[in-house]
Amino acid sequence: MANKEQKRYVVGLGEALFDCLPEGSKLGGAPANFAYHVSQFGFDAMAISALGNDMWGDQARTEFDEKKLNYIMPTVDYPTGTVQVELDDEGVPTYDIKTDVAWDNIPFTPEVEAVAKNARAVCFGSLAQRNAVSQETIRKFLEATPKDCLKIFDINLRQNFYTKEIIRESLNACDILKINDEELVTIGRLFGYPGLDIENKCWLILGKYNLKMLVLTCGVNGSYVFAPKKISFVETPQVEVADTVGAGDSFTGSFTAAILEGKNIEEAHKRAVKVSAYVCTQKGAMPTTKGLKFDK
Repeated sequence: MANKEQKRYVVGLGEALFDCLPEGSKLGGAPANFAYHVSQFGFDAMAISALGNDMWGDQARTEFDEKKLNYIMPTVDYPTGTVQVELDDEGVPTYDIKTDVAWDNIPFTPEVEAVAKNARAVCFGSLAQRNAVSQETIRKFLEATPKDCLKIFDINLRQNFYTKEIIRESLNACDILKINDEELVTIGRLFGYPGLDIENKCWLILGKYNLKMLVLTCGVNGSYVFAPKKISFVETPQVEVADTVGAGDSFTGSFTAAILEGKNIEEAHKRAVKVSAYVCTQKGAMPTTKGLKFDK
């Protein structure tokens, strides 16, 4: 373990689960998907969650090892997370997310704390904060990070597993918000900015929470990156969609990797769009993207 403390990891923190799709189960969960896509660009990435002492947990460990993804996922007395995923005709998923599972109970261990104290970036969402145990671990992790750690809140609203308080606290804690157009409507309702158009809602959130960037994805209608006095728009490429599972996570992961490499917002944005479009053409959330030319 000695070398894990010295490396500066880019961390995905939160739910580790299996997406049970019509054609079979695929390992996923936003944090693992994020860490995997960051690792594809040569960064030391790590997924932090919890797994059950069960078949799914064993399978997750095996698959993470096969993907050569670093992880800290203690075994806890709850079943490994699963999600029933139904796809519509366009390959767009709806999720039935099981409750009282391992990733609801991520412990803040000394090993996790050591990674936090040296983290280069961390991505977290709202879903893993639905239960107090994991919510507290995420809060402690964020508080333990160094000043230069880039904190990304990939909001990932799912079902009814979020509250206004958790979202507000997360916005206050992060540097970058990643959100999609449907989630933006929900946030507008929740926080009482229903009258504003999309762009003005984004500028308002950016300023109110003193964010470095706000990334807004609008599916086939393109995506935006807002930063103080700056906006980037990139159209979504037309591709043959297999499924969109994990596409948003691949966007966040490749965008983060580009920013950490020192690329400007426009370059990072273009890369993220290309990667996520490619992920849509592949089944599941973690296809290999190594060797693909994304910065041309």
